[in-house]
Amino acid sequence: MELEPDNAGARKALNDKVYKKNLIEAASKVRLFLFAHSSISFGLIVTFCWQERKAMHQLDDVVISRSIIDTYFQSLKEVLDTDVAIAGGGPAGLTAAYYLAKAGKKVVLFESHLSVGGGMWGGGMMFNKIALQEDALSIFQEMGIESQRYDGNYFVADSVHTLGALIYKATLAGAKIMNLIRVEDVLITQNRVSGLVVNWSSVKLANLHIDPLTVRSKFVVEATGHPLEVVRVLVEKNKVKLNTASGGIENERSMWAERGEKTVVQNTREVFDGLWVAGMAANAVFGDHRMGPIFGGMILSGKKVAEELLARLS
Repeated sequence: MELEPDNAGARKALNDKVYKKNLIEAASKVRLFLFAHSSISFGLIVTFCWQERKAMHQLDDVVISRSIIDTYFQSLKEVLDTDVAIAGGGPAGLTAAYYLAKAGKKVVLFESHLSVGGGMWGGGMMFNKIALQEDALSIFQEMGIESQRYDGNYFVADSVHTLGALIYKATLAGAKIMNLIRVEDVLITQNRVSGLVVNWSSVKLANLHIDPLTVRSKFVVEATGHPLEVVRVLVEKNKVKLNTASGGIENERSMWAERGEKTVVQNTREVFDGLWVAGMAANAVFGDHRMGPIFGGMILSGKKVAEELLARLS
């Protein structure tokens, strides 16, 4: 039995309404499905990234050790053959290292103690201030070291600040500083000093018999100060004649700042073929006076030896 026209139209309208409702419900279900799956994917991505970030920021004790060992030994290998090897990290040695490295030369400085700086840290009698004269002021200014005029030609600087600047400027220029390494001998080839023989400072302290290693260099600078360690071992072991009045070590004299500050620069020179002296070591080998807690001469000595070696290296 056929529906009447009005009833047929009503049925069609009802069917269309139901179809649209079903279509909307189906679309909603699809959206919910996609959202659920995209949320899961996004969550997985976030979890993965967080785990990766966590892994990157976790500290591995062995990796820490490996990083130190790998990079240190790379540095040590790089300095085994160098332009200038400096023994002693006092103000003269640091200044020489700065000017040599600044000029593009390969330079290594060996210091037997834990800290470089020699006797400058303690200033005068543990008052951590140092004096300098106006002649050395331009070097202080070049390195950014602050000082103040005390009276006339006398200037005063903080010893810790001064050494911090010297160490920073030398290493920034490219000088390699190897602390806790002691120079125990020199390398001699054809009656010329052509390098240093080094060992850990702890080997000496522990009185152990451990063979050293050798560093070859075009020139050596003795800047160990009062002990004069390099020149002494050269003379004692090889019975060589130095470029001094007697041909031997003249030994330093007692305090006289006025004279010592002048002669420390004058005595900064080659004492034996391939071996130069700077700082207090210069006065110790040539037999002149110590100068106490005034450090202008030390700084000027370091610059002088660098300039003269640069002339030889060019």
